[in-house]
Amino acid sequence: MSRQNGKRQEFAVIGLGRFGTSLALTLVDRGYYVMGIDRERDIVQRIADNITQAVILDSTDEDALRAVDIQSFDTVVVSIGSQFECNLMTTVALKNIGVPKVVCKATTKRQRDILLRVGADQVVLPEHDAGRRLAHVLAGPGVLDQLELEPGYSITELRVPDSLVGHTLIESDLRRRCGVNVLVVKNGSSLTISPDGDYVFDANDLLVVLGSDDGIAQLHELT
Repeated sequence: MSRQNGKRQEFAVIGLGRFGTSLALTLVDRGYYVMGIDRERDIVQRIADNITQAVILDSTDEDALRAVDIQSFDTVVVSIGSQFECNLMTTVALKNIGVPKVVCKATTKRQRDILLRVGADQVVLPEHDAGRRLAHVLAGPGVLDQLELEPGYSITELRVPDSLVGHTLIESDLRRRCGVNVLVVKNGSSLTISPDGDYVFDANDLLVVLGSDDGIAQLHELT
């Protein structure tokens, strides 16, 4: 796959552990140009045939990063998990070079705060976020998945509450009653995006809704 010269986003992933490898392979599957970087030769060799480009280098070395034209990538993800000092130094180096967007993986909230202070544009805590999502799924009856947009607001996939079955969207009046918007209705292989007000809910429907956590909790209580 050749580089797109700005026509489509290009990513570099630094640190090819489980998280970094999974991220790189998923981006490649979706058709993006991805450069994978790690200082360990055997790790790079294992993934080399499955991503666009794989490079062995020390990501704390600005000269080495410049040599692979790292500043030309739209987004660079730093997923060095075991050595926070390397994570931190790599982030600083990338921002010094002028990478437009640097996304870092952290293992603690303290690490996240430090990375943001030194210039990271976004910091993710995969284990923490996965735990929060699982808690929402376990605590919410009928909830299948939840994506937090910002504290207190989520996009949630859930089974249609029993009390809504046989009623239209407009009759259910979910926006007024719960403050949520129905984005998508899934029923088997059928997908209805932005359903009309006369859509009649079926017992097999799965709803994808947008709203506050309180509003989504109210929707649960309609079951």
